[in-house]
Amino acid sequence: MRDIEPSCLPFSSCMMGDNFVAVRQGEADNGEPGIWIVFRGDALVLNSGEGNAFIEGMLPEWAATLDSRILIGTWKGRPVRILELGADSQVPQEYLVEPLLQIFLRYVLPDHFLTLAGLAQQILEWERKSRICSRCGSLMNEIAGSWGKRCRECGAEHFPHIHPCTLVLVSRGDELLLVRKAEWPAGYYSIPSGFCDFGESLEECARREVKEETGILIRNLRYVGSQSWPFPAQLMAGYTADYAGGELSIDLDELEDAAWFRRDALPPTFSDKSIAGWMLVTFGKIPPDQP
Repeated sequence: MRDIEPSCLPFSSCMMGDNFVAVRQGEADNGEPGIWIVFRGDALVLNSGEGNAFIEGMLPEWAATLDSRILIGTWKGRPVRILELGADSQVPQEYLVEPLLQIFLRYVLPDHFLTLAGLAQQILEWERKSRICSRCGSLMNEIAGSWGKRCRECGAEHFPHIHPCTLVLVSRGDELLLVRKAEWPAGYYSIPSGFCDFGESLEECARREVKEETGILIRNLRYVGSQSWPFPAQLMAGYTADYAGGELSIDLDELEDAAWFRRDALPPTFSDKSIAGWMLVTFGKIPPDQP
């Protein structure tokens, strides 16, 4: 197989390079003007006056009275904060208000700022879900130096929930196994994927998901790369594999279709800024035994 280094994909911290320096909860905020990553509910708010960008400097008057803000780091030395608006807050028309996934699909932000927004979304989602102890229902305190929380009453410690998933690009000679979900754009296909279950390794998950969704058995499983995926908090681990046996048997509770496609006649798929798209571009066009 060709020796290919995993790509640095959006939503993984490598995309930001040395521009961003993270802080942990509890670190002091000097109050200086900086960069604001503003959310209204699950939608990101961008300044569209001169292209689409984060709000910078002092907060505009319509947002300045809000106190729900979180310092997450610095960008080239400037503070980066999350600001959460109420779901019904009024935002002036010159601002774009759109879910982060749509911003990703429409290429609204450059990759480094898209990645910063993805990090902010994961932190905000964790903060929303970690206010109350799931063990006893009491309020929680911050654990300094991390994003963890400790229950004030029972002492239980809670840490951000990152959900591991696998994707598998299965080859059978000049053909690739692809799947389709009903909610995807018309004609789009992608790679079999799914969440890890209790007591399962990533490799076991990969084999199980392919078999459950398509009825296909695989061999020669090879790890090729991963991507952080903030919708809401997955870690996507990508594998290639070879066909080992079985006939297509589609799980219609999960999929609308599954089929074998020739490498030179692949259907529409998602951007190569996602790990599924990157795998199809990197491994899908050329058989793995070719240079």
